[in-house]
Amino acid sequence: MSFPAASHTAPTLAIFCKVVDNYGDIGICWRLARQLWREHEVRVTLWVDDLVSFRRICPAVDVAAEAQQVDGVLVRHWRSQEGSFAPGEVADIVIEFFAVDIPPGYVEAMARRTPRPVWFNLEGLTAEEWVEGCHRLPSMHPRLKLTKHFFFPGFTAQTGGLLHEAGLGQERAAFQGDRAAMAAFLGRFGVDAAEMDALKVSLFCYPHAPVDALLRSWAEGGRPVTCLVPEGVAPASVEAFLGAGARAGSTATRGALTLRVLPFVPQPDYDRLLWACDLNFVRGEDSFVRAQWAGRPFVWHIYPQDEGLHHKKLRAFLGRYAASEHGELDALARFSLAWNGAIDIDSMAAAWADLQAALPRIAIRAEEWRDDMLAHGDLTTNLLEFARALRLAAENPV
Repeated sequence: MSFPAASHTAPTLAIFCKVVDNYGDIGICWRLARQLWREHEVRVTLWVDDLVSFRRICPAVDVAAEAQQVDGVLVRHWRSQEGSFAPGEVADIVIEFFAVDIPPGYVEAMARRTPRPVWFNLEGLTAEEWVEGCHRLPSMHPRLKLTKHFFFPGFTAQTGGLLHEAGLGQERAAFQGDRAAMAAFLGRFGVDAAEMDALKVSLFCYPHAPVDALLRSWAEGGRPVTCLVPEGVAPASVEAFLGAGARAGSTATRGALTLRVLPFVPQPDYDRLLWACDLNFVRGEDSFVRAQWAGRPFVWHIYPQDEGLHHKKLRAFLGRYAASEHGELDALARFSLAWNGAIDIDSMAAAWADLQAALPRIAIRAEEWRDDMLAHGDLTTNLLEFARALRLAAENPV
């Protein structure tokens, strides 16, 4: 990005992130920060309140450090809303992720800075139609001479698109086209040659998912299934299946199902896990987006909200992704709704059988969807282009 400024140095950018969804929030912000630096040479400061969760997906993080450089990004521990800041400490672009409250002292410094920063509220991802009307809308600060703009990721050309790094598609295609590479990767977690021919499933969900019924359906089914679940996910159900504590490296086989507990892995390895599996259960936003880039069938466990608002968001996405004239994707829509508690079903085994039968058609849809999403550009580049337009408009008022 050629960001207009008095100097020719790379722009600076600050991201404020509070970890609410354990790993999803920081996962998104960390991917964004790295892409900003690697592909656009933007100097990023990432303010994070929960370094322990951050370290689970980025082992290089020092949880005791107040400030540290990690992979080209300055990471600062966001401990409180207190503190005063000088205008010179404010970045050219300021992003509050999902409407977090930036420390008041920082906002005051933003108003004193010349030129004032471009300020974004980077919103959560939804397929609902209303976001197209709200994307890029301005919001004036009630007291200070500051304007914030809402920036929505999304699934249409009228939104900001999805996070997608340059070269990701080529890397994925090369990996998925190399069975030996996939076998070597999964072998790190104990998957043997026989399991490579089983249905390989990654399982990442919230604790309230009906995991017991799904594991039972796999164990009692006729097709071998290898389930790979990160440590700490659905612990009660996983421990009940294992008959012991669910620690990384734990495994058990019952009937047609082999379950393996994986350690949490850095983000690039999680991408490879999604690429290597035949079906991915994902949750929240970050893994949800990465599953779409994997080009594999997936089932989304959406983050729960009061009054069932998440079910509305789920139906909006399924209305885009699983809508088909001939009903080939009905099994995916029905299973997804049941998995999220949006509908009742009589039998998980029957719902799974229907989904399993539809997997070949869903796999075709996964690749089609991936190509459709790429046509909208990537969120990081779209955001920077809008920031540039805002800065130019501010410097050249009509």
